[in-house]
Amino acid sequence: MPHLSIEVIAAVLFAVALLHTFAAKLFERLSHRYPGHAGLFHLLGEVEVVFGFWAIVLVLVMALVSGGDKALAYAESRQYTEPLFVFVVMVIAASKPILQVVAAAVNGAARLVPIRTSLATAWLGLAAVPLIGSAITEPAAMTIAALMLAPQVFRPDVPERVKGLALGVLFVNVSIGGTLTSFAAPPVLMVAATWNWDSAFMLATFGWKAAIAVVVNATIAVYFLRKHLGQQSLPPQPTVADAVPTILVLVHLGFLAAVVALAHHPVAFLGLFLMFMGVTQAYERFQNPPIIKEALLVAFFLAGLVVLGGMQQWWLQPIVSGMSPQVLFLGATVLTGFTDNAALTYLGSLIVGISEEAKYSLVAGAVAGGGLTVIANAPNPAGVALLKRGFADESIGASELLLGALLPTLVAMAAFAML
Repeated sequence: MPHLSIEVIAAVLFAVALLHTFAAKLFERLSHRYPGHAGLFHLLGEVEVVFGFWAIVLVLVMALVSGGDKALAYAESRQYTEPLFVFVVMVIAASKPILQVVAAAVNGAARLVPIRTSLATAWLGLAAVPLIGSAITEPAAMTIAALMLAPQVFRPDVPERVKGLALGVLFVNVSIGGTLTSFAAPPVLMVAATWNWDSAFMLATFGWKAAIAVVVNATIAVYFLRKHLGQQSLPPQPTVADAVPTILVLVHLGFLAAVVALAHHPVAFLGLFLMFMGVTQAYERFQNPPIIKEALLVAFFLAGLVVLGGMQQWWLQPIVSGMSPQVLFLGATVLTGFTDNAALTYLGSLIVGISEEAKYSLVAGAVAGGGLTVIANAPNPAGVALLKRGFADESIGASELLLGALLPTLVAMAAFAML
């Protein structure tokens, strides 16, 4: 049957894309070895390009097998709100006024902690900012944390294994740190309305457990980082001439809050984004260069995941629905490494008569495994795009991320299973 054959082809291309993410670092090395084709190898080595590239291949194959009209109809039927939102919130959250506010808050809090300032700021970046993601959404928290930690933790002179652990902690903490509310974490958002999970329920059922795991993970990471962190934590406070006016800071915070509030309405938040870009142009002297390229690559990655992932339901849903709650917790954690955790919980929300215990197991496993791979959680590509320059070959290998995320993932699993 043509429909079945397309689904099988989509599953094969999905598997190829997964393998491609693990081979991305190899392509970066080939770009140095064969400079004549460096551009092509560098493109294939960009993790953010992988799923978008194979999604285009899928649409082309669909056009050949089923016809161009059906291929376009499928591509246009997909929901691209999340990629668009992540693009917008990344650019806004990375603006100088927002970062200046966060840096001032982190520096102020670090001075109150009776340990070396550099350790305190690294700990706050790995713990406090991911938890703030429950209010400002996980993609915004990932962007802010990555930009804060890049010059301090993710430097070329820090050992790769230590950076890998810090990266794994950041990704896992962002994934579980958004569970204090019902709207900040994509996998929670997918089931919150269907299962009537409000923010009070999330805080009482998941949030406090996640907060404990976040603190433990950040502490472990900083312990291994302690020998590699200098005395300076963040760049010096801006001078009076460089400081962003308070009114402009409030305007930027207002844009961020409005975009978060309208996260499910792309027409509205894209309109706000255009207004935001106008403001940044009008007051360019108080801005950093916008991270348009990085944000576009992340959006391209997520859009590709939407297209490829949309045809994986035929094999994923039977697996999820056939597991007992106990097995489902472990299974969801593992499966999240192979597919976006929001897609996984969405499939779970379609299961009729799913028990309360199974609901908890599915979501707990999905968020706990959100740091295992770059595709496991929507904000992860943003972190990769902003931090990869600090790694060897300016590329983050899938195996590096997996190894770095194992320990914090186990801590998160223990918190959700035992507390």
